[in-house]
Amino acid sequence: YRVVVFGAAGVGKSSLVLRFVRGTFRETYIPTIEDTYRQVISCDKSICTLQITDTTGSHQFPAMQRLSISKGHAFILVYSVTSRQSMEDLQPIFEEICQIKGDIQKIPIMLVGNKSDETQRELAASEGQALASKWKCSFMETSAKMNYNVQELFQELLNLEKRRTVSLQVDGKKSKQQKKKDKLQGKCSVM
Repeated sequence: YRVVVFGAAGVGKSSLVLRFVRGTFRETYIPTIEDTYRQVISCDKSICTLQITDTTGSHQFPAMQRLSISKGHAFILVYSVTSRQSMEDLQPIFEEICQIKGDIQKIPIMLVGNKSDETQRELAASEGQALASKWKCSFMETSAKMNYNVQELFQELLNLEKRRTVSLQVDGKKSKQQKKKDKLQGKCSVM
């Protein structure tokens, strides 16, 4: 299940993904070209892999952006609450998702206002909510630094998925079925 994370440079896309996948946060900013992370989750009472693509914040690679959109099953559009421009930068990305995917009513899209722990805000939560209403998508504010609403963001995105029942596995614990499979793996009987 492919989730693609878009947003301007420096809004905290990588920080959100790393906080979710690894539970870590780094203070230093390192620009991303494109990274892919895998996280095992439970879906339809079985185990599946959540593939998260963390995209570049610059618009230097339009072909990569189009490919990410065409392969993506769900999208997280991130802006920083400290930068009005970062919200405006999401408009062309949203339009491209609409153009490539067609009917976006069936596609899970989360608009995310990151860095909600910052005091120097340029955007109120109500402005993010208004844009989400206009785009007919879900909205949430997060803070990768404080680990606020990070798990909830991915859970909510998966709740929007109508075609499959996909849910996060709590604390990485395996289901009984998976434990049984793991136990039997590597053991065979020759008769």
